[in-house]
This record gives sequence, C-alpha cells and structure tokens, in this order.
Amino acid sequence: MLSHLSIQNFTLVETLDLDVKAGMTVITGETGAGKSVLLEALGQTLGDRADASRVRHGCDRADIAATFELDANPRAQRWLANTDLAQLDAPNECLLRRTLTREGRSKAYINGHPATLAQLRELGDMLMDIHSQHEHQSLLVKDNHRRLLDEYAGNGALAQAVKEAYHLWQERAGALQHRRDNADEVNARYQLVHYQVEELEQLNIQSGEIESLEQEQRELTSAEDLLQASAQALAICSDDEQGLHTGLSRALQLLRKLHDKPAALNEAEQLLSEAQIQLEEAQHSLEHFGDSFSLDPERLLWVEERLSSIYEVARKHRVTPEALPTLHNELAQELASLGGGDEQLEAMAREVADLEQSYRTKAEELSDKRSKSAANLSKKVNAHLKTLAMEHAKLTVECKPRHERPAAHGLEDIELLISTNPGQPPAPLAKVASGGELSRVSLAIQVVAAERSAIASLVFDEVDVGIGGATADTVGRLLRQLASRGQILCVTHLAQVASKGHQHLRVAKTSNSKSAETALIELEGNDKVEELARMLGGATITAQSRAHAQQMLGDATQA
Repeated sequence: MLSHLSIQNFTLVETLDLDVKAGMTVITGETGAGKSVLLEALGQTLGDRADASRVRHGCDRADIAATFELDANPRAQRWLANTDLAQLDAPNECLLRRTLTREGRSKAYINGHPATLAQLRELGDMLMDIHSQHEHQSLLVKDNHRRLLDEYAGNGALAQAVKEAYHLWQERAGALQHRRDNADEVNARYQLVHYQVEELEQLNIQSGEIESLEQEQRELTSAEDLLQASAQALAICSDDEQGLHTGLSRALQLLRKLHDKPAALNEAEQLLSEAQIQLEEAQHSLEHFGDSFSLDPERLLWVEERLSSIYEVARKHRVTPEALPTLHNELAQELASLGGGDEQLEAMAREVADLEQSYRTKAEELSDKRSKSAANLSKKVNAHLKTLAMEHAKLTVECKPRHERPAAHGLEDIELLISTNPGQPPAPLAKVASGGELSRVSLAIQVVAAERSAIASLVFDEVDVGIGGATADTVGRLLRQLASRGQILCVTHLAQVASKGHQHLRVAKTSNSKSAETALIELEGNDKVEELARMLGGATITAQSRAHAQQMLGDATQA
C-alpha cells in the first residue's frame, strides 16, 4: 500500500509531500489544474519512460519518491529479499525513487540501491495496478481479451508453460522436417565426415606428440655434428697432459701446499675446487651422451614421414597441426549427430510426438480453466453492467476452438462479445457498443478484475468518463466497496464518485505572468462540501448545490 509520496520540481509541482491513507482517496480539481500530475509522478517511480520535459521549468532536476508498506504483500517482500534490495532494518517497507534531469538522463533507486528500469517495472507491477481512462480502447484489440481472461483466472504460469511447450515442440518439429527435406545433403555430409574421422583416427595424434617429434627431428638431423662436438669437448676435459681436469688438479695442489694463505687465495682455492666438481659432472654427461646417442637414419626417416603426414592433414583441414585433436573431437561429435539414418529419424519423430502431446496436455488444462473462468467472468461483469444502466446488456467471453493448427497461446481464440438489446445476438464489441457503453463495459471488467487482484493499491484515472447521474453514483459505490479490501486512488471529475472517498485531495493551480504552480490540498469538513458543490454547480456555488453535496457525503458514510 502506498503510504507516502514526495515530489520535487516535477511539471508544475515545486514541492509536494503527501501522506496517503488506506481506503478510497479521490483526487479532484478544475480542468487543466493538473489532476493527473500525481499519477504521472507516481508512474515514474514505477518505471514509466523518462521524459525530460517533465522537469519543472527553470530547474535542473526532478525528484520523486514513493514509500510502500508491504505487510500484506509477501510477493514483493520475497522479490526484494531475493534481489538483495530489501531494507534489513525495515523489511516491510519499500522506498522507490526516481530522478530526471533536464538533459534527459534518469536514475532509479530501490531502498537506496541503484536499480534498472526493468527492476523498477517488475517490482512496480507487484505494488500498484493502474487503470487509465483510455483502457476501454484496449477492449477493441482482440489479443487483449485473452490476456484479460488469463489475468482474471490466474493462468499466468500455465499460459507461459503452454507457450514454452509450443515453441519447443515447433523447434524440434522444424529440425525433423529439415532433416527429412535434406536427406541427400545429410547423407553426403555424413560420408565426408565419416572419412575425415577415420583419417584422423588412423593418424592417432597423441598429446604433446608433435612437439616431441619436432625436437627429435632436430636432434637426429644434427646427430653427427652433436657426436663429434661432444667427443671433442670430452677430450678437452679429460686429456691426461693438456686437459682441463689435469690443469685444475695442478692448480689446486699448488694452493693447498701453502700455509697461512691470504683470504683471496683461500677463496680462489674454494672456487677451483667447485669448478673441479662441475667439470667432473660435465664429463659424465658427455660420456653418457656419447654412449646413448647414435646415428639412426631409419629413425630419422620415420620421424620425418610421421611429421609430413600430420602437416599434410592439417593443411587439408586448414588448421594448425596442434589443432588436429580438437578437430577430431568436433568431427566425431558431428558424425554422431548425423549418424543413425532411419533410426535417428524415428527417434526424432518420437521426440516430436512426445513434445506435441506434452503441449496438448498443458493446453487442454489451460482451455478447461479458461472455459470455467470465462463463464464466471461474464456472469460477474453482467451483474455490474445492470447497475451501470445497461440492464439488457449481456457480455459473453467466447472461447472458440482453433480449426487450424494450435498456437503458442493455446487451443482457442478468446473474444469478448456483447449484446446490448434483448434478442440481439452477441457480436464483437467494436461493432455493437457505443463509446459510452464501451467505457462502462471496461469499468465493469476492471472492477471484477480488481476483486481478484493480489495488489493492495489500485489506481483509477478518470475511468468514469462518459457516465453521470445515478450511474456515476453506482461507480462511486463500487470503488468504495473495492477500497474496503485495500487502497484505491481515483482521479475523477464527478461529484457522485468523489463523495465516496475516505480521503479527498483537491488539485489547485496558481499562476502569474512568470510561472504556474500546482498544489495538492487535503480537504476536510466544509472544504469537502465546497469542492463537491463546485463540481455539481460549476463556477456559481449555490445553497442548493451545497445542500446536495452535504447529502452526498452523508449518503456515502451510510453506505
């Protein structure tokens, strides 16, 4: 439920802080005073599209904040908790804020945290439901009839499941048909991929094999030079008279004979000793290489032929040699998807049949719920139409089976039909209902839909357009009745409706040569009477109009 609204520099409003109460709040004012400004500002906090022109003239930024109480809205509480946007110290309260700049930028916040407009809209749909004065025009669009019935019946989740089942069925059916239509191409592709996979399997490249073969090739190619160089190096190290080992041994003998050597000579002796150890290890490595490595022309030929085969296959597939194992895996997977022939086609056909049956099971369940809800919706709307001066009108929610193939929305088309005179067969709304009748039908539907709404706050923006007299009084009573279940905000130009409000707000506009400003004033006592008298009598308020207004207020409190 909306508990507070704060508006700064939005259109004609400079500053507004409004506490909104439970029950029915009516908003009235003269034409052009800006009665809808409050709802427009509220819409910004609920995710409406930003409009830089709504920033008050002469100001850089508009700021709107709306506070909602969530005690009776567990769905919104769960959403906030799941998105980590709940207030830890006040989980039963939610603050939505929106800023608009003169440059056209906007920012949104939920409980002080930056939020996207999508988040604001998703949460806003759980907090408030807005019925506009032009909503009756949507009844002329046939697709809206199905949406209206499903919302009334609570079919949202099931309708979505039917839609998803339909798309999955059609996707697999399309793949099956494509496979059947392109059997020759698929077979040709199968033969090619089968050959490529066999070729790569015969090649059987092991992990790290290419790098190892290339290294071995380099070694085998330069084997003679390696052996000759290692033998010469070994001779230099181990020659008995001129070798490095002999020279090091002599140098160490000379230094070891000396006593009381300076630090420099001690250090030299230590380094020569380490060098002798390193030299001995080098000799062992050279000896081992000479013993273990030999010229092997046959092995070199095999390595070169193996590498040549790998390089040739890589060039054929236009990949690097290192990428051949990955290519092998990919082609093997493709071969598995192409293989199977008739068996795979049969498996695909069975899958499509199963998916069709799953769709139809869900769609038939949806059809059954729609049929039952259609009768209930028609009955309730017709009851309200009688109170709205349409005694002979009869609305029918037709669920007409589709003779052609099923659709994502189900097995039937939904259409609202109406008969406005006795004996007249039901016909589409656009062909039968006048503008005023269409407005009353829309209002009756909105009232019935609101009865099942899980949203505590409902907004009606001049939905009483085109009605008056006793019918307007009935509309007021219907809205007040709805308010007993939560909160109703209603912008109206009819005194009969305004008199039924628990809270009455009047919009007043003041202007001078430089600027104009809209203010919202809460009315109590005699001020309510004066506003209702103005709405009844126009510019001239008479004692008679005041008395009529007083009577209206009295009747409303007794209702």
